[in-house]
Amino acid sequence: MGSKPNVVIRSANSTDLPYLENIRKAAFAPVFASFRKILGDEIYNLAQAHEDEAQGELLASLLAPDSDWEVYTAVIDSSVVGFISFQLNLDRKVGEIGLNAVNPNHAGRGIGTIMYDFVISKMKEAGMQVATVATGGDPSHAPARRAYEKSGFTVQIPSVWLCQKL
Repeated sequence: MGSKPNVVIRSANSTDLPYLENIRKAAFAPVFASFRKILGDEIYNLAQAHEDEAQGELLASLLAPDSDWEVYTAVIDSSVVGFISFQLNLDRKVGEIGLNAVNPNHAGRGIGTIMYDFVISKMKEAGMQVATVATGGDPSHAPARRAYEKSGFTVQIPSVWLCQKL
């Protein structure tokens, strides 16, 4: 789309939570809709809806003072447009990217890649040997997979989650 946006990455704090929650809801709405379409209403409501609804609580827990996760925001012109969480396992030297999202109004502009590259740099500085991230294999996760691959995540183990209505 044009030039890269002027993104500032800064540590997130509890006052950012309402902005991060709005971004999370908007970014994951098509993902949850995809899950519902794939599973059908009955299985979705029984097996997946609770997980999707709990994601907001997960986001809040990442910002808690006792959390093992670090959370950063992506800011453009004083507006929060994305967030990323990660944790470091110092014993195993493995860094893991967790919940992250970009405001859909800013998607496709390289903000995700900027966030991933920032976190990978932090992992390298901390002596991590491997960086990991998990994402979905359904069509709604294709943009996330492309962004992760663009940042160097090229080794993968495909996974399939199977359901059956009883």
